[in-house]
Amino acid sequence: MLNGRDLDADAVSRIAEGTMAPAVHPAALEAMEHTRCAARKLTAEGARVYGRSTGVGAHRGTVVEERDGDGHDLRLLRSHAGGVGEPLPARQVRAMMAVRINQLLAGGSGLRPEIAETIAAALRAGVHPAVTEYGAVGTGDLTALAQLGLALFGHGVWEGSTADAGKPVPEALRIERGDALALLSSSALTLGQSALVSHDLGGLLRAAHVVAALSLYAIDGSLEPYAPEVHRAHPHPAIGRSAAYVRRLLGVPERRPAGVPEQPLPPSARVQDPFGFRCFPQVHGPATEAWAGLERVLSIDLNSATENPLIGWDEVTGAAVAQHHGGFFAAPLTLALDQLCLATLGTARLSAARLSGLCRPELTGLRSFLADGASAGSGVMILEYSASAALAEVQACATPAALGHAVLAHGLEEAASFATQAARKALRLTEAYRLVLGCELVAAVRALRQRGAAPDPTVPAGRAYARAAAVLDPAMADRPLTDDVAAATGLLAEFAEFAELGGPGGPDETDEPDAFAKLYAI
Repeated sequence: MLNGRDLDADAVSRIAEGTMAPAVHPAALEAMEHTRCAARKLTAEGARVYGRSTGVGAHRGTVVEERDGDGHDLRLLRSHAGGVGEPLPARQVRAMMAVRINQLLAGGSGLRPEIAETIAAALRAGVHPAVTEYGAVGTGDLTALAQLGLALFGHGVWEGSTADAGKPVPEALRIERGDALALLSSSALTLGQSALVSHDLGGLLRAAHVVAALSLYAIDGSLEPYAPEVHRAHPHPAIGRSAAYVRRLLGVPERRPAGVPEQPLPPSARVQDPFGFRCFPQVHGPATEAWAGLERVLSIDLNSATENPLIGWDEVTGAAVAQHHGGFFAAPLTLALDQLCLATLGTARLSAARLSGLCRPELTGLRSFLADGASAGSGVMILEYSASAALAEVQACATPAALGHAVLAHGLEEAASFATQAARKALRLTEAYRLVLGCELVAAVRALRQRGAAPDPTVPAGRAYARAAAVLDPAMADRPLTDDVAAATGLLAEFAEFAELGGPGGPDETDEPDAFAKLYAI
């Protein structure tokens, strides 16, 4: 039930994927009507309100003539629907629609409740407007929302299964004066894409612990870098949580009960392991912390009214007011996404490094590249290349979008957040990182098979190995590994939802921030 107050990334993802049917809360619709009355009063009073009684951007000083009626609004939608590039996937457009409904329900747009209800009806019907990828720079998704507006008001088309089958789609609404800018003034597409990043990448960051634990076990890696004493001595909370999670996966007790003798750690094959195995907590922990930072930004932005101007009632005088502001400037979101992309690059590099380690006989005791007995067999050699290619995409997508600059609208808009670009590249980064982890998982399972070793089946890592072994092809002969990596990436979603794990805390911690609890506990 969308109410403008408690939408989160997981709910956005479920609505986008069609596994949750959105409904709007009656009380939130009443709040929309309350601000709609304020908008009508401002119009009746002849108030000068940006986008309603004036033009937009460089035309902010141009007064819209009263006799123009709703003509200005329709022209605004048509002119601003000029996005370019390829159509976006339905999942991203549906995420935008879910976010826009919730923003409207937060109050402040001055739009009538029927608009939120119609967008929700479109989602339930399985239809969405065609939205093109380029047209925003992080100061409002004007082209995307204009394309939605044309569909809502009967001047555009709906796409999707219902529309394709010729079944009824939501009845077109009549456009009214002030509707256009109030609908456009939103970063709903960028926020929807960011919510999908949070949902998808959060799952991969969680699953990465499982993959890293299997790789560590495959080389008889040392657990000393994961020891509680190490992380109490250097108490970065997120790093401690990652180390604790790996310990739990491998069945290492968190604390020694009173009266129980100290148990030594499982023996390792060498004094120190390469960084990919030894420094996993120090690199992966900050990535989970960056993810939690994105969650915090989204918890605010998904549930806020950021329309410019903000329509409402003065709490003291009771007068209808329009407050012009810059709340649409999505700098916090850009910085959160940029930080997450940079942090994920670090942990993706370690995944590729562990894959390389699994190919080395001095670490595994097996043949080079985990080949079978054939002369000069290649084994998983090509996975190093594939993972490196995907890693290069991760690196390209980690370039901060906040470095961008634009001067628009005759110099009135002399900066931009580029949150839109940050969200788009974060989506690409997520898919590339998924492939890097998939390559590592294929190699880790192959190494464990060749060694005839596996984690204890009663501990989470053992159950993860059993699941992977049941899915991945056991054949060791040289062959294309494309299908193996595809199957491995499919397992990552399961590893992210390892219900048997429970949630480890950081070193000497009893309370976790909500975002961390969400990442580590089920």
